[in-house]
Amino acid sequence: MNKLLVLILLALNSVFVFSQKELTHVVYFDTDKYILPPTEENRLLLFISTLTDVNIEAISIFGFCDDRGADTYNLKLSQQRADAIKAIFSSNEISDELITNVDGKGEILLKIVEEKNILKIRGLNRKVEIIVTPKKPKPKPVKKKPVAKVPKKKTTPEVIKGDIKVGDKIVFENILFKTGYSQVTYSSKKTLEAIAKALVEREDIYFTIQGHVCCTQYSRDAVDRKTKKRNLSEARAKYVYDYFAKKGVDKKRMRHLGMRRKFPLGGDPKYDRRVEILITYVGK
Repeated sequence: MNKLLVLILLALNSVFVFSQKELTHVVYFDTDKYILPPTEENRLLLFISTLTDVNIEAISIFGFCDDRGADTYNLKLSQQRADAIKAIFSSNEISDELITNVDGKGEILLKIVEEKNILKIRGLNRKVEIIVTPKKPKPKPVKKKPVAKVPKKKTTPEVIKGDIKVGDKIVFENILFKTGYSQVTYSSKKTLEAIAKALVEREDIYFTIQGHVCCTQYSRDAVDRKTKKRNLSEARAKYVYDYFAKKGVDKKRMRHLGMRRKFPLGGDPKYDRRVEILITYVGK
């Protein structure tokens, strides 16, 4: 019976647990280690990828140890485990501002179980628990009296077709990237195709495609999960460059450049996962 209970606990902790209030995930460590094993890191990255469309209020990270070792050692190790998980979040475009708690809680005492189950229980206690709290949905706004219509903002293709001069920077509106990847989201493909068509028609402009990332520290680039290289901003620019070339934009008119996190927009982090073009030449 106890064997069955342990197997059930392992199964429950190997999947994501969802409630209306919180998303939770648990990762496990080897004895005396705070570097995440590859299989557990892959599970964590999969969890992070599910947060792309979550409007996050806060993230809490709590580290734990088994009951072996002195209290001071266990507190230090549990904190190191929590810090290691925070570093993985930061390297995968999750803003540090969202991570409100990173605490090492020390050891978890053994429950009263049969002797043969102690190693399994200790294995479950060498862990970090992650709690993601989504923002509460905003109440529906009360209908107000009609006001004067605001002029409609030009779309990116319309801007490209209009009056452009050297030095202009055109942000690709509504072109969003998957967290940690250089590919655009499915909903962005149609808009990117329209931008490519406008650039094909504007043969007189030359430009640099600039890729950006969000939420990294000290202007370091983020990791491209597909290649495992820390050059995600460059990979995003190259993705758009290749897409435009495939759609018929002359390669001689384009170059691509990774800007890392040097120029955040200051709003929602998802908008920093972006690409824009800098106009370098306009023919007469």
